[in-house]
Amino acid sequence: MTDNEDMKTKEENENKETDTSSTDGVDRPGRQFYIPSQIVDEFGEKGRDHLSKNLPAQFLLALTAGSFMTFGAIFSILLAIDVETEGLFYLMSGIGFTAGYAMVFISGAVLFTEVNVLLPSYLFNKAGLMKGNIYKFWLATYLGNMIGAFAVGVLIQISGSLADPFYSELSLYLDKKMKFLDYGVKGWFEILVSGILANWLIGMAAFLATAARDITGKILGTLLPVVLFVAGNFQHSAANMGYFSMGILATDQYTWYEYIFFNLLPASIGNLIGGGILVSLLFSYAYKEDIQTSLGKGKKN
Repeated sequence: MTDNEDMKTKEENENKETDTSSTDGVDRPGRQFYIPSQIVDEFGEKGRDHLSKNLPAQFLLALTAGSFMTFGAIFSILLAIDVETEGLFYLMSGIGFTAGYAMVFISGAVLFTEVNVLLPSYLFNKAGLMKGNIYKFWLATYLGNMIGAFAVGVLIQISGSLADPFYSELSLYLDKKMKFLDYGVKGWFEILVSGILANWLIGMAAFLATAARDITGKILGTLLPVVLFVAGNFQHSAANMGYFSMGILATDQYTWYEYIFFNLLPASIGNLIGGGILVSLLFSYAYKEDIQTSLGKGKKN
């Protein structure tokens, strides 16, 4: 029996619809989500799938993911315009950005911050050693996300679809994202730490979305961590690409190099730590025995 068949049999046994050990004869529903060890294993499979694609395919999927980030950023602003109640403002903004992440997770597009969770899971549990082509993949993903986000910003500006209230609200969002600029080196490291928190949450959004077995569950699983990271103003590089792509084109509040060197760079480093260590490594280590057993490398109890 292959590893996949063994995993499937184990899952079917876990999901029996009737609990035969029950003395009252009550039918019990099957489990409606994947258990954590299965989720981490699935992360590894997705990481391997992404890495096995040729470079043009990787780049195109990264462009797509970046474009979804700009759509998510725009929707987050549009939903929150003129909302004065702070809690409701954060809720509406978070719901808006969830649309971008849901499109990424469900379409299989390649997002830098999601890759920070998937690829380490593959390397920790499947590959064993760092692969040389992983650096090209990470770079292609990052550049693809940035170019895709900017391209959609250009198209939206050309379309003339957005009214003045949107741009007034955009300025407020940019000020929140760039508030660390006034603190120099201290602000740079604050962004890095904020980036760790941001991708810890987005890693958990990917975790919950992978756990769910239907579209509704995947969207709800994505929603909760996204609302939290938006409300906390945590610095998520891919999300900020969406806001900054509009900011570069619509306002001269900040320069492109300020966006890159005083936000995206430290945020990206933090995102890599948050996703790779606090999600992928943490769960890979915690469920190592279960994962190795499913791969046929461990002892079965």
